[in-house]
Amino acid sequence: MGTERVSLSPTPAQREAIRTAARWYAQLSSGTASNDDQAQWQRWYDSDPLHQQAWQRMQAVSNTLGHLPRQLASSTLLGAGRSRRQVLYSLAVLLGGGTLATLGWRSEVRQVWTATHRTAVGERRNLTLADGSQLMLDTDSAVDVYFDAQQRLLVLRRGQLAISTAADPAARPFMVDTRFGRALALGTRFIVSVDDDSSEVAVLEKAVQVSAGAAQPVRLEAGQRVAVGATGIGPVHSNDASVGAWQDGSLIAINQRLDTLLAQLSRYRPGFLHCDPAVAALKISGAFPITDTDLALTALQSAFPLNVHRRSRYWVTVAKRE
Repeated sequence: MGTERVSLSPTPAQREAIRTAARWYAQLSSGTASNDDQAQWQRWYDSDPLHQQAWQRMQAVSNTLGHLPRQLASSTLLGAGRSRRQVLYSLAVLLGGGTLATLGWRSEVRQVWTATHRTAVGERRNLTLADGSQLMLDTDSAVDVYFDAQQRLLVLRRGQLAISTAADPAARPFMVDTRFGRALALGTRFIVSVDDDSSEVAVLEKAVQVSAGAAQPVRLEAGQRVAVGATGIGPVHSNDASVGAWQDGSLIAINQRLDTLLAQLSRYRPGFLHCDPAVAALKISGAFPITDTDLALTALQSAFPLNVHRRSRYWVTVAKRE
């Protein structure tokens, strides 16, 4: 079970936002961008939610290309003499000129911006629902709330939430849906997150039943978590100290790749946080504050052989210390 995906073509404004985001990405990744270029990009980014959505899509395309095997990327995408940023620019312009139904882009924008509750980048919010359940929304998240006489349903459109369910006199089931599956609460406290590739359910108290399509449902007990993707429900794992740390204002890394950590940290700050490929695989352990991401970057620089290069507040690169 999951939310619907609507096949719609982009509006002219959305196509133009994607093309402009592609031009900015090419310019800012060229190595020749000036402070004035960065300031102009920031004004463009701040001026319209469509610009922010287009930029996030550009970053998603960049991350996807970065994770392709080198041989596949060089033979099928980069080609002779083509730089990675040239490919990204061409791909984004192609996507902007045609249908984006396969990405569900327009549908996602509409769903996020019309959601019952949503948070901005860097914002976390505590909410009490109509039944008394306690909800906490993480940064850059969106959730719809559907309560009626038969059910209590949350649909997580983007990001992450933590829920502590309240007892219901009418015994209505409490469920959290994502595009990948459903979590049915069994009187519990748990966390659900979703991104473009998968969702995850982590149980903190009691139990949750996770279902996806025709797959056999999986019961999770306290201290367990599972990922749900396009191919179904993955293996059950034990929670570690990193699970739910965001509720207390921290990201906890346990022997984690630097690029993965920075991708998580970037969700809590506006702008562009880039990891130099030369240090992407560096393993990091530690606790880093999400309420002050500049302090987190300073801690990384102090504890590991890294330099944090700040072109501006909104354009930061983490690279190897020379």
